[in-house]
Amino acid sequence: MSMFSRRHVLTSMAGGAAGLALINLQGCSLFGSGGSSQNNDWAMADAIRRKTTIPRFPKVDFDIRRYGAVGDGRTDNSKAFAAAIEACSAAGGGRVLVTAGDYLTGPIHLKSNINLHIEEGAKIRFITDPKAYLPAVFTRWEGMELMGYSPLIYAYRQKNIAITGKGELDGQADRTTWWPWKGNKEWGVEGYPSQDAGRNALMRDVEAGVPPEQRMYAEGYYFRPPFVQPYLCENVLIEDVRIVRAPFWLLNPVLCENVTVRGVHLESLGPNSDGCDPESCRNVVIENCFFNTGDDCIAIKSGRNADGRRINRPAENIVIANCKMEAGHGGVVIGSEISGGARNIFVEHCSMSSPDLERGIRFKTNSIRGGVIEHIRYRDITIGEVQNAIVIDFHYEEGDAGKFDPTVRDIEIRNLVCQRADQVFQVRGFERAPIKDLRLVDVHFQKADGIGVLEHVEGLTAQNVTINGQPFTR
Repeated sequence: MSMFSRRHVLTSMAGGAAGLALINLQGCSLFGSGGSSQNNDWAMADAIRRKTTIPRFPKVDFDIRRYGAVGDGRTDNSKAFAAAIEACSAAGGGRVLVTAGDYLTGPIHLKSNINLHIEEGAKIRFITDPKAYLPAVFTRWEGMELMGYSPLIYAYRQKNIAITGKGELDGQADRTTWWPWKGNKEWGVEGYPSQDAGRNALMRDVEAGVPPEQRMYAEGYYFRPPFVQPYLCENVLIEDVRIVRAPFWLLNPVLCENVTVRGVHLESLGPNSDGCDPESCRNVVIENCFFNTGDDCIAIKSGRNADGRRINRPAENIVIANCKMEAGHGGVVIGSEISGGARNIFVEHCSMSSPDLERGIRFKTNSIRGGVIEHIRYRDITIGEVQNAIVIDFHYEEGDAGKFDPTVRDIEIRNLVCQRADQVFQVRGFERAPIKDLRLVDVHFQKADGIGVLEHVEGLTAQNVTINGQPFTR
């Protein structure tokens, strides 16, 4: 509708509720056809499911107790885990079995054809002394490659690996261990060291093109390790386990192909406690999981700034289904480390609700991070209580301070019901690089205090969209 091209309109809440919205709708249609064929879209999602290979393992068990493990909560079982994994690998693979008990250990490094199976009643607790996570390994931290502390569970260039069972993985992070390294008083007490100086130095190394193998950022830099990080792996399964109290991101597969995460319970309310962050991965299925996290529940990522552009590997072919989300900075999120782009993301039959859920559907980037984000689909989404329902933000963190304009296009949200939102929209592109082709079909916000912001959006389609029981109007 050209009459709205490049105009800013102050719009009061539908139904007369309080709140004003700043809107810039370029070529919008409030009663369009709903865009592309959803049958083709969801056929593609089904094809991704079929293509995502789930690993299988020889039917032989390697009980860690046979290698000296003691489940008394005090004994350091690092050598026992390593010995069981080595024996299992030498035999051609199988299950490394963790039976009932409380097993303390340092980092666990998985090898090809191994399923770390944690039975119900078994708990693996990870040592909190950072020295246990040396020597440094090749890893990614906030989307940047480096030599750093080992993740708590790590695999590098392995094939056919799994973590399964109904037991618990406990990172033991709290306000005196790991979390204070975030660098603010909220997560610790006076006198704790901070990641801030190391983070700034790493970002300078990235921009300067220092080779990742020469970026030495382990001891003395205070980077909290991810909990589970398979790196450059193929055929990964994480199933049924409960993961709590993570130092940093909980599940962070990087540059992996064929990743399945299902039935996992993820609960950690510390800083940067993202639940599941597949980063530059291809063919990923996340289903039937529970999230209660201190940061984004699910965040699709593809590297930060110069590193993301150097590697140039998008996050693609990802299906998220039947997940429940409670607290978090965002429910299903794309970004912010998104410089490699993201495409073909499908989210269905998910519910999210909490007074502590800040955003429901969220995209975050800026002109330093950039990235091409396209062909993203949501359907059958239920939001109970949320602060901001739909967020697409080009002004995240550093804001408009770079030369890499993001591209966000071809986004469809279909059959979403939000019961309670402080604000419906926080959607802000750039005038020179607007958000394109955002389609809302059968979307209902039952109670909202404000419409919020729609700014620099080209080709908005709203079909059967209501706010507070009234049709969404400009």
